[in-house]
Amino acid sequence: MKLNFMLIDDNNIDLFINQKIIENSKILSNIRAFTSANSAVKYLKGLEENTGINNINIPDVIFLDINMPEMSGFKFIREFNKLKTEKMKSIKIYMLSSSTYFKDVQKVKQEETCIGYIVKPLTKETIHNVLSEFNITQTA
Repeated sequence: MKLNFMLIDDNNIDLFINQKIIENSKILSNIRAFTSANSAVKYLKGLEENTGINNINIPDVIFLDINMPEMSGFKFIREFNKLKTEKMKSIKIYMLSSSTYFKDVQKVKQEETCIGYIVKPLTKETIHNVLSEFNITQTA
């Protein structure tokens, strides 16, 4: 099974590191990285509007930074929740942040759309935990 990952983070170094962690997990994956939540929302809206697009382009997992300019991770979730197609409902969203601010963690727990909170950076162990949601094991 090939998994589609979407990384949303305004920090290019974090995007690079997280992409490498996913690539090193040795699973078949497609990774799309966005440096703004606005551009990620536009991409998802485009997928929703184009009925000819098959599920190959829809992310299975979104790793979403909380603190970004223009649109925070929480604002992204509000926009994401406005998407109406069923194919968007199966996407698993994880907040991925360097923030350990208690109110952020609590707010994530209240978000039905967000299924987890991960402290940056991604690690081999956190990827393993995410993959277990899909019953996928890493090969090495």
